Amino acid sequence: MQIIHGRSGWIEVICGPMFSGKSEELIKRIRRAQIAKRRVQIFKHGMDARYDATSIVSHSQQSLPGNAVSKVEDILDLVDDRTELVAIDEAQFFSDEIVSVTNKLANLGKRVIVAGLDLDYRAEPFGPMPQLLCSAEYVTKQLAICMECGDPANFTQRLTKSTDQIVVGAAEIYEARCRRHFEPPARNDSKADSAGG
Repeated sequence: MQIIHGRSGWIEVICGPMFSGKSEELIKRIRRAQIAKRRVQIFKHGMDARYDATSIVSHSQQSLPGNAVSKVEDILDLVDDRTELVAIDEAQFFSDEIVSVTNKLANLGKRVIVAGLDLDYRAEPFGPMPQLLCSAEYVTKQLAICMECGDPANFTQRLTKSTDQIVVGAAEIYEARCRRHFEPPARNDSKADSAGG
């Protein structure tokens, strides 16, 4: 990836299904910035307390200490003026305001790295991720390995019957699946009924 040098800020988005290494890639970029002696602040949505309440943690147990926030607007209040890199994990859980927050930070000359699921368990765009992808200078699409056949996996298969869009969990609830083995859930809502026809 070619990185812009200078006083300009920018946005990087790391996306993909569960178990694709999004948080690992985010941690790798943060560590490289820290080696370069950049001032870094790390955030994640407070809803994600699977492995730790405040640290960002990958499924492979790599971690870095950070701050958990429930409203993305709080990030603006917590970011120090001297911070050069702002990292945000689990972006799909935040409101659409994350788009304006990340753009404000980038306009202030900060490098902003955001990681999150681009598709939900129905394979539909997840939360603010489509808008983040459109406003980012750099986009990295990670793929996982299909748990059925070993092919590249772009989808997150939910293993429970819950129909809530957000169900926080890991391997006990989700698997990565390729296009051939992904089984989208049946749609029972009025949107699907009215789309039939």
